[in-house]
Amino acid sequence: MTRISPAFVIRLLVLAMFSGMLASGNISRAQDRVALNNTDESQRGARRVADPFPRAQVVPEGVFEGGSGWLNTSQPISMKDLKGKIVLVDFWTYCCINCMHILPDLKYLEEKFEKELVVIGVHSAKFENEKDAENIRNAIMRYEIRHPVVNDDQLLVWRRFGTSSWPTLAIIDAEGRYIGSLSGEGNREPIEKVIEKLIEYHRSKGTLDETPIRFELEEGKATETPLRYPGKVLVDEAGQRVFVADSNHNRIVIASTSGELIDIVGSGRMGTADGSYSSAEFNHPQGMALVENLLYVADTENHMLRAIDLTAKSVKTIAGTGEQAHFRAKGGGAPLSTALNSPWSLAYTDNKLFIAMAGPHQIWVYLPNSDRIRRYAGNGREDVINGSLDQSSFAQPSEICVDPSGEFLYVVDSEGSAVRRVSTDQRGQVTTIAGTSELPQGQSLFAFGDIDGIGPNARLQHPLGVAVRGATLFVADSYNHKIKRINLSNQSVQSWIGTGEAGDTLEPALLDEPGGISAGEKVLYVADTNNHRICTVDFTSGEMKEFVIQGLAAPNPVRLPSPINTDDATKVASQTVKAGEPIQFTVNLNIPDGHKLNELAPVTWKVAVSEGQAVVPDDALNSREEATPQNGTASFSLPVSSEPGQTVLIVQMSYGYCATDESLCRLASRTWQIPVTLTNDAETSSIGLSFDE
Repeated sequence: MTRISPAFVIRLLVLAMFSGMLASGNISRAQDRVALNNTDESQRGARRVADPFPRAQVVPEGVFEGGSGWLNTSQPISMKDLKGKIVLVDFWTYCCINCMHILPDLKYLEEKFEKELVVIGVHSAKFENEKDAENIRNAIMRYEIRHPVVNDDQLLVWRRFGTSSWPTLAIIDAEGRYIGSLSGEGNREPIEKVIEKLIEYHRSKGTLDETPIRFELEEGKATETPLRYPGKVLVDEAGQRVFVADSNHNRIVIASTSGELIDIVGSGRMGTADGSYSSAEFNHPQGMALVENLLYVADTENHMLRAIDLTAKSVKTIAGTGEQAHFRAKGGGAPLSTALNSPWSLAYTDNKLFIAMAGPHQIWVYLPNSDRIRRYAGNGREDVINGSLDQSSFAQPSEICVDPSGEFLYVVDSEGSAVRRVSTDQRGQVTTIAGTSELPQGQSLFAFGDIDGIGPNARLQHPLGVAVRGATLFVADSYNHKIKRINLSNQSVQSWIGTGEAGDTLEPALLDEPGGISAGEKVLYVADTNNHRICTVDFTSGEMKEFVIQGLAAPNPVRLPSPINTDDATKVASQTVKAGEPIQFTVNLNIPDGHKLNELAPVTWKVAVSEGQAVVPDDALNSREEATPQNGTASFSLPVSSEPGQTVLIVQMSYGYCATDESLCRLASRTWQIPVTLTNDAETSSIGLSFDE
């Protein structure tokens, strides 16, 4: 939520240093700051790498204690478990758009430094609803987070690190010393440089543990569902169709209003590819707007706008570069050369496509006839401030709809827990019709609750959906698990569906963080996000039903093969095996004393070839398969051609092992490079390998 210019951070390259532990047990920041590039130039050429952070202080063993539970791991994590690892601590809260923006950076760093780095998420909640472990678990799976997270619901870990804003990244080195922290997004480059310095230093000192750690992830416990965290829904009464943003399946689902599956747009793969329905790719799409035969889509995590031609059954990109824009109060230009920042919802009127641009806290507009895109309202400051379009402030606008008159837009400001009204006349104003505004020093961002009332006396909690029907505005009050109604004539807010508790029953009607909503003639369509379903609510009776799409199943996208890294491959002597018979591999595993094989994690293998690919069938290459473990070994077979020939096999195997005292499980991985000759008269089809080699 606190924003730091990336240029400013890169120019200064500074990190706050520890000054030690106070008697209270808190970590305090030193007054002075240390430049990341402060290593003495005279020492850089020395054989022994100098300590780049000589004033760093040791973090106490209990620094991560006090949370109400851990997620994405089978047991709590202590500093002892992390010995030898560079640790990146991510302070986040799952409502925060800036926290979402750094997740790709964390994924990049986790993959680049797979052997040396461990990321620990510290979820320090802003909203009351975010303190609940089950809600955090859903957020972890929705955002596809693959590192451990502690539920810091009392902000104890937050205070120990002296954290003051979301997101904040802190670094601890391989000897458990605090290096410093940076707040805001856009800091991947300086963080990456620090990690590289620490790896170099601790590798030279012999204090770096380069054995990857395996965690028991929440996604491994999830069951397959036809929809996966659907974010938005749109009903087309004229065409008797319903469009669903099946966000975590990276696709758009089209159904009839009676529940028959019409089409699926998107392969299910995460990506930016245009093309046919079956080949197109999205990345967690959200809001949609229908204009004749075009369905516009806010492709949120691609930072793009896409257009689905419902006649030609094709997808094309109409705005965005695929890269997240940095903050620009007056950004805009040619659509395909203008970077966007988390477009979340769309609404169309009078040849204008309005965009709830959550990242910069603004409303933008795309003009199809003139092929331009630009800011429409919002000065970029995260707040709830009324006034002219230029001077007004928004706080993570998350859904937008058009008043039947076409004179106004209605917007839910999720971080401000407010409902806004925006004039479609550029000379008009922005006002607030429910929730607080104009409070000093951003206090509106923390004025939330669950109170029915008139205008500023009403309280919402992180609303994500809005729809209008006649003189009534409907709001998905997401973190209160409710649908509320607003009488536009007097701005009275009234709870309609939901009790305030999360649930999945239809009677009583319970929801779990509902997202987008769309008003039809007789029913309101609701994306019941955490329940992986769409519901309808009858406007007259209030009866809620599940909208089941017949024949819909989870996607099974074709995964593009990923190459095996051969940089650390062990070269094995040439092997001769019999042509036409599958090669039987037996691999001796190396499980350290005091450890056991992780029975919850499979032993996996993968094979590629660097020469002679015709010797091995294509469908046996580059896909990860499970091996059979037994008595400290693992075995698998690889089909080969019946014709004699030669090849060089690249074999990779991975397995997990855990200490018998139930501490963290480690990941062992090895790659071998094996020249293989196939002959008709070979006496064996077996190859033995060992992790001890």
